[in-house]
Amino acid sequence: MLPLLQINDLSLSFRSADGYTAALEHISLEVTAGAMLAVVGESGSGKSVTALSILHLLPPAAARVDQGEILFSPDGVNAIDLRKLSEKELRSLRGNRIGIIFQEPMTSLNPVMTCGRQVMEPLQLHRKLNNGRARREVLELFKKVRLPDPEVLFNRYPHQLSGGQKQRVMIAMAISCKPALLICDEPTTALDVTVQKTILELLQDLRKSENMGMIFITHDLGLVSDMADRAVVMYRGRIVEKGSVEDLFLRPQHPYTRGLLFCRPVLHQKGERLPVVSDFLDGQQPAGKALPDLMGLNAETKNTGGKKAASGILISVKGLNIWYSSGKTWLGRQKGWTKAVQDVSFDVFNGETLGLVGESGCGKTTLGRALLRLNKPVSGSIRFDDRDLLAMPDSELRPFRKNIQIVFQDPYSSLNPRLTIGSALSEPLKIHASSLNASERKEKVKELLRKVDLKPEHVNRYPHEFSGGQRQRIVIARALALNPDFVVFDESVSALDVSIQAQVLNLINDLKREFGFTAVFISHDLSVVHYLCDRVMVMEKGRIVEMGDAETLYRNPQTAYTKSLIDAIPGRKWIDR
Repeated sequence: MLPLLQINDLSLSFRSADGYTAALEHISLEVTAGAMLAVVGESGSGKSVTALSILHLLPPAAARVDQGEILFSPDGVNAIDLRKLSEKELRSLRGNRIGIIFQEPMTSLNPVMTCGRQVMEPLQLHRKLNNGRARREVLELFKKVRLPDPEVLFNRYPHQLSGGQKQRVMIAMAISCKPALLICDEPTTALDVTVQKTILELLQDLRKSENMGMIFITHDLGLVSDMADRAVVMYRGRIVEKGSVEDLFLRPQHPYTRGLLFCRPVLHQKGERLPVVSDFLDGQQPAGKALPDLMGLNAETKNTGGKKAASGILISVKGLNIWYSSGKTWLGRQKGWTKAVQDVSFDVFNGETLGLVGESGCGKTTLGRALLRLNKPVSGSIRFDDRDLLAMPDSELRPFRKNIQIVFQDPYSSLNPRLTIGSALSEPLKIHASSLNASERKEKVKELLRKVDLKPEHVNRYPHEFSGGQRQRIVIARALALNPDFVVFDESVSALDVSIQAQVLNLINDLKREFGFTAVFISHDLSVVHYLCDRVMVMEKGRIVEMGDAETLYRNPQTAYTKSLIDAIPGRKWIDR
């Protein structure tokens, strides 16, 4: 019986100014029917390039296959070399015998077509179904992927769905023709842990019920432990380790694999410096340590709640309500209100990091923006250092803003692509530190770059010339340029590779010790919040459902909702061993 997919000695190059640069070198792997192979590595390791090369989705003008073969055998008897197929033959396989789910569903779905119509397309193209039959099949698929109210969602456009719902539409489209092989390219990155868990369970159910072979691409080894049978680890276009999931977790051999495993916050106590991948590649971390030795999860960690409470209140929120209009009738009457934040009250103590967790749509970001007066509440009060923030006139608010800053989730959209990073960092200094001359501002910008581990000579580069992790460091530097008293981190590490995430978390801890700011850290990932924060608030449907010391809440959650967030942390079965 032949494997469903077999890649043998594949090498691929991309065109560059100097000729061709190797992107994949001697890649060999196989996937059997009904099994899941995980392909693990950081951004730039070659994971997605490998997946796209299977279906010839790389632009031929930019990519060149240097050697190797890609054999596909849906019946287990006859093998087809996908590299030798014509474009017409490949089109008959794409979306039919081989499906793919991309990382970002919003850019993968057509914004001007309803979701139902988009899923009908492959059914009509490959299975030749008429409109009525295709529509019925789509509604059944929507039920299969657990979308609520399929009849309504059929006629909605992608922008009208949540991230998790869009991803389920993509899954429905990918499995519509019952493919033998499904490629999942980072399908849950930046999704809530509970939505992520639901989608992963859905993929597992589909794999078992349809005997579907799967390739699951991810940077998170925690996800691999919950999903895959076997895994390959990629680094700089090469496979550096392969084997069973158990071997990878309990007996990792390559330093890069150990780095990916051990840099996850869930394995470390609060305040402990997170190792990063470079530590293992440079030999700064001992090679012989097994995963359980690094856990230490049963050890008592320092409870800082009492000390923070004694240091005084910086922000006091009482009875806060934030509502959004649900639209108006054609007569101009109010249809209703969406209650994003409902009767929320809490205090933030001087010097603490307060975690704010919950699923998408629970009101976290709305609340975080309101603390900076970027959202206007309908009622309630926000007192900042005993000043009424909501009653502050605009003439006082603008100079006051230097004390309160925010770091957003997506650093690329937070930076002006037309400004160099030197200009972006000097902008707040021009507005709020007008006493500094041009030379002093330039030195201040260089100092900020050094503090976030970037080189001062990079001041004339533009945002697109930096990686995602570097851009996030630039945004953090800009937020700290005026030495604020309070910073809101809004999902600031959720879309980063685990090793880059570890670097940014270490940076936040270092800068917090140096600058002494107070912070609210918004996230959907309780493992990150537990590691970084002193206290945690849990939000559900606009309300605070639980609050307490981070360690106590993580070890002994009092509500079923909080417990579900903790249980959804990837890799729990290995942590609890």
